[in-house]
Amino acid sequence: MRHKHWEQILAASLTNAQARPFVWGEHDCATWAFDLHRDLTDGPDHAALWRGRYRTRVGCGRVLHRLGWTSLEDGGRALLGEPLENARLAQRGALILGGAPEAFGVVIGAKAAFVAPEGLVRLSIATCRLAWRT
Repeated sequence: MRHKHWEQILAASLTNAQARPFVWGEHDCATWAFDLHRDLTDGPDHAALWRGRYRTRVGCGRVLHRLGWTSLEDGGRALLGEPLENARLAQRGALILGGAPEAFGVVIGAKAAFVAPEGLVRLSIATCRLAWRT
């Protein structure tokens, strides 16, 4: 269930994400998206499984492997269950998986926002593969 003020939380998180530099394991795609998911839903802190445990892309892969996941998709399914049948049906605030390279983001309308080394990136949800309900 979404937090009562989820729209304000989403807007504030987008503003903050634009101002923060990308840091593996602290402010990267999965950490930001899952922290936002927690804040929007008052749900569990899934990112605690990896937050602060890697500092590089290679380190991220090692943590995924230790968690028993071969991909970000595996992690999403393990933590959030089965995704929607069509990512284009995702509503604002939903976690989404897309991009190239693959990344977790959050739906912000017809686009999804992703934290990337070059900053906060917005991509059409039509380019995304999977999404989960919030």
